Amino acid sequence: MSTSQIELEAATFRRLLRHLNEKRPDVQNIDLMTLAGFCRNCLADWYREAAAERGIELSKEAARAQVYGEPFEQWKAKHQKPASAEQLAAFERAQREAH
Repeated sequence: MSTSQIELEAATFRRLLRHLNEKRPDVQNIDLMTLAGFCRNCLADWYREAAAERGIELSKEAARAQVYGEPFEQWKAKHQKPASAEQLAAFERAQREAH
């Protein structure tokens, strides 16, 4: 993989995080999971897994702070709403269809 490709992918990832955190913090994780099959927590898990593959120890909380741009609990208090019955039903259907 070339340095240019790594830099482009890193810039794209940073832009995705900015978009989710600055422009669309209203988009709930459950909706992302239902529609796209991943959410901010998945991104944090993938970030942590990438670190582990490179011998870098990273806590779940540190990985989430990297993705959310602040500690997860702060983000959650500001932006996360309780899931509605409709959101939960759509999530369950999506999970069944994915497996």
